[in-house]
Amino acid sequence: MNKRRRVYEGKAKVLYEGPEPGTLIQHFKDDATAFNNKKHALIEGKGVLNNRISEHIFVKLGEIGVPTHFVRRLNMREQLIREVEIIPLEVVVRNVAAGSLAQRLGLEEGKALPRSIIEFYYKNDGLGDPMVCEEHITAFGWANPPEIDEIMALALRINDFLVGLFCGIGIRLVDFKVEFGRLWENEQMRIVLADEISPDCCRLWDAATSDKLDKDRFRRDLGGVLEAYQEVARRLGVLTENPRPKGSGPVLVSSKPH
Repeated sequence: MNKRRRVYEGKAKVLYEGPEPGTLIQHFKDDATAFNNKKHALIEGKGVLNNRISEHIFVKLGEIGVPTHFVRRLNMREQLIREVEIIPLEVVVRNVAAGSLAQRLGLEEGKALPRSIIEFYYKNDGLGDPMVCEEHITAFGWANPPEIDEIMALALRINDFLVGLFCGIGIRLVDFKVEFGRLWENEQMRIVLADEISPDCCRLWDAATSDKLDKDRFRRDLGGVLEAYQEVARRLGVLTENPRPKGSGPVLVSSKPH
């Protein structure tokens, strides 16, 4: 078996050369990181859960016409994706005051915002992913005004869908981070959703108890990280109800890769 060529490795995923031109294989790791990698741990099974949760959400978004890089799931930890030119921005959509927004503006955590807010952060780990505005984005050529408009429109559309999806399973979508890329097909370019959507990049609170079901459990040393991710997967219908012996890892619903 030929060794696969690694194209890129991030904090939670590895990208390998795909089987066909214009494709990549996205591998989900068990690494958990916070505070720009200053805090790091391995949580066995997290990558498996994130792979299936992100697959489920990307498929659902594709069904309502949101363009994405997702092609199909290959196995428990990997997806086949289209190769895109990543726009170096983290796009954060906020519905509820939490995290850095609550700290910066002195807001009460958990307070609903007057409307959904979109923030941009420059993707640069060395600089701590600083917050930027549209002036920075256009001045430094990261994206042009029409691309920014398209990114914002897609981000709000994704938010509307996810709020309803999670509300239907008793989860409050507080905020989330997404990334976008340029997909080139012949001479045509379009903006598509890339990266992942999972509890690693969303704040998800139980609607009844406000229990955190996301990476804040790791950031804040609350414990129960894997159990929280399992609960999200269970409610989304990608995790079976059958109990397993401790240490056996997640039990995923069998389905054909999309």
